[in-house]
Formats: sequence, structure tokens, C-alpha cells
Amino acid sequence: MRSPLTHDPLSRRGFLLGSGALAVAGLSGCASTPIQPVPVAVVAPPVDTSAYAMIYGPKPDEPYPLPPIPYQKIPGRFLRQVVQDPTGEAPGTLVVDTGGHFLYLTMEGGQAMRYGVGLGRAGFAWAGRGRIQYKREWPRWTPPDEMVARQPELAPYGVGTGGMEPGLKNPLGARALYIFQNGQDTLYRIHGSPEWWTIGKSVSSGCVRMINQDVVDLYNRVPGGTTIVVTDLSAPAQVVTAPSQAVFY
Repeated sequence: MRSPLTHDPLSRRGFLLGSGALAVAGLSGCASTPIQPVPVAVVAPPVDTSAYAMIYGPKPDEPYPLPPIPYQKIPGRFLRQVVQDPTGEAPGTLVVDTGGHFLYLTMEGGQAMRYGVGLGRAGFAWAGRGRIQYKREWPRWTPPDEMVARQPELAPYGVGTGGMEPGLKNPLGARALYIFQNGQDTLYRIHGSPEWWTIGKSVSSGCVRMINQDVVDLYNRVPGGTTIVVTDLSAPAQVVTAPSQAVFY
């Protein structure tokens, strides 16, 4: 079965799930006296949820098999879908919209693949333009010293220990993309998360967290060296800043 989110542009264009694009037909005719309009009920076309059942279904081929995601419990706007590109960036650019809790991968033809994301404190700590320096599948996680000081139970995974083993409970999830600016690590990450219920929300920790199935999809689409912009699309232009003593993962 072909997924409309991964194939030809015509399919993508017709598969803006959750957008509810409607067409209302207006009727006109010749009449000698005004006619009061008759209210017409507008019914949204049915959504093909079978595609999402596949997209967010189990991934048994992963080193750590991913369980299915109950996508019906996630607001539709945060599910993976092709939308009109609101960013103004060149095709192939990643844009994290901190105001909307979205991540966009811009595409040809004025479109973008949009993913819902969850943002932790670190997700709001940096705004600017950088690049994906490298990517990792099933990365290890090493909490910084500041985090270990606050949460001593994380000491077994701290700096010098090799970090936490990859797996379904690892906070970085199935994939991680590492953001650098001017050759320096921003400590800012896009990463998977098993906590699907945090998508679209602001949470206590982490940078930009995605549903594991979505971060796998993004990982496969984005090469190293990709430009990334972190901004609030609803706010005025921001001053580019770099994090200082931030606690990210």
C-alpha cells in the first residue's frame, strides 16, 4: 500500500490530513424577487485514517521494535501531514516553530512536511539558524552534570560512564539530530520520545521531541549539513542567541 505522505506530489497535495479543506457550491439563477438563502449543512469529507494506522503502526524491523502509537488520541494538527509552507525558507530547510509546536521540512512547490513536536525548557532556550552537524540512530544519552546534580538517580548515566544504553526508555528515542552553529555544538537536539502524549505540549525537559515513528521518517529525509531555523513563526524576528549553561539532551 502506498503512503500518500511518502510518494508523488499529487498524492501529497490531496492528503492534507486534519486540514478539513472544504468546497461549498454557490447556486445562482434569474429571479424577479429576492430569494432568502437556505442554510446548507457543510459536511467535511471523511479522513482516510488507514494511512495513519500504517504510519503510526508498529515498526518491528527496528533494533528496538517500536510499539504502535494511539494516534487517535493526538490532536490531528500534530500528526504528520503535508501543508502549505508558512516559513519562507528554501526547500530542504528544517524550521522549528516554537510558538506552534511544529517542525517543518520545506519542500518544492510551496509545500512542507509538518510534524508535531513537544518542547521542553531547552526547546525555548535557543533561537537562530544552524545546521544538522550529524545524526544518530538509537543514540546513547548522557545527562549533563547540572542535571545529575538535580537528579542524583541519573548518576549511573553521567559524563564518564558512557551514558544510558539505547532503547525504548532512552530519552533520545529512536533517532537524534544534533544542531551546531558556527561549528559549535548548541547542545540543542531534535530527538524521538516514547512519550507520545507530550506532542504539542510544553514539558519539563528535553529539546525538540517527536513521536518515534516521526523522527525515524525525518531522519530518513534529512541529510547531514541540512540548514535548520529555530523560531516562533507567530512572533517578530528574533535576535540570534546561543545557549549558556543550558541543560539539554
